Amino acid sequence: MDILIRNVRIMQTEPPFEVSEGMDVLIKGTEIAEVGKNLPIAGCKVIEGEGKTLIPGNVCSHHHYYSGLSRGMLISAGPQTDFIQVLKEWWWRLDRGLDEEACYYSSLICSMDAILSGTTTAIDHHASPSYIEGSLDTIARGMEEVGIRGATCYEVTDRNEGEKELRRGVDENIAFAKKVDSRLKKGEDVLVEAMIGGHAPFTIPESGMEMMKDAVDETGRGMHLHIAEDKYDVVHSHHIYNEDIIRRLDRHGLLSGKTLLVHGIHISREEVDILNERGCFFAHNPRSNMNNHVGYNRHLADIKKLVLGTDGCGGNMFEEIKIGFFKHKDDGGPWWPSDFLTALNRGNSLVESVFSGRGKWGRVEKGCKADLVLLDYYSPTPLVKENAATHFVWGMSSNAVRTVIVNGKIVLEDRVFPHLDADKIYAEASRVAKSVWEKVDKIKS
Repeated sequence: MDILIRNVRIMQTEPPFEVSEGMDVLIKGTEIAEVGKNLPIAGCKVIEGEGKTLIPGNVCSHHHYYSGLSRGMLISAGPQTDFIQVLKEWWWRLDRGLDEEACYYSSLICSMDAILSGTTTAIDHHASPSYIEGSLDTIARGMEEVGIRGATCYEVTDRNEGEKELRRGVDENIAFAKKVDSRLKKGEDVLVEAMIGGHAPFTIPESGMEMMKDAVDETGRGMHLHIAEDKYDVVHSHHIYNEDIIRRLDRHGLLSGKTLLVHGIHISREEVDILNERGCFFAHNPRSNMNNHVGYNRHLADIKKLVLGTDGCGGNMFEEIKIGFFKHKDDGGPWWPSDFLTALNRGNSLVESVFSGRGKWGRVEKGCKADLVLLDYYSPTPLVKENAATHFVWGMSSNAVRTVIVNGKIVLEDRVFPHLDADKIYAEASRVAKSVWEKVDKIKS
């Protein structure tokens, strides 16, 4: 059934952040069919928009769905005085404890939490060394059941089983991409796409880089990779390969307009210039960087295709943009709310790259994909295009999210999932999380 959102304020999150009052938005199929006033309502499901604000859905450009059951995790852990110890004592033990059931409930929970916070697309970066083959299908299944748009990939790494693990990770990326291609050939409107994932260069030897390049070429997908999150990654590259990380990736032909690089806190200005020349997307993850105490990226204003992610700290981009803005100002950076909202909206360009040739995202206008969020945002001051970004950063929050539409379907209505038993899912997730924690507590770092 067609959907008509009636008499709503439309706020674009792309510059110049236009604001239009009293508009109707007609959705047919997966796209916005018309935007105007006094549109006919016959045959439509009508959503009353008076007093509400309609925005394009937010995009989390880098997530870790494997972290979905980690909140409050109760395990014994050794010293964590540097980032490598954090990885070994916490995250690398967690991902080794994940099985199919845990991955499935992690995907459900992360997808539901993202939708509840107004995020309509999540770009996932997955790891579960004890369950590699089929893991991306499981992550995608959870996403599709909730109804969130997304992409996923497997973190290629040698950190547990060396060359064998590298091959298994690459093969899982290729297998999932081919399954997506098969569904597309059948005419399916696939909601979850594929990328070629890699953990970080310090756990990917030359043979792994070569495998990833072959996978990128074979599947036509872009690479999704952590780089220079900690100085160790940079020092390792200099020590083992005698070159900067970006130059190493470029030597292997892994930098392109479809590439998504993440963190990059310790890259040089010369490396920024190279990734800009290659047209790479670059995800900034403020909360994770602060939590892991890995430093601050002072090149944000120099990166042309900067997007925002969470690195597994949930899917709430209202929180992420606020913390990102305040941390930036605290560090003396030059950006204002409009710059951060531009970066957040640019995640839609990443979506267009991942879902190549299948639509336009990021605006509430005719012909765009109907990935939309309806907010109960009560503004005590005028909201116009000149201050819309400031309202977004200072006033709007996930608490205002009322209804969410993805791919033309209502996935959250009046803060209720119409097609899911949310209470049952959260209860089951809690049971599974406890089991995972018990398993992780027995795994040595």
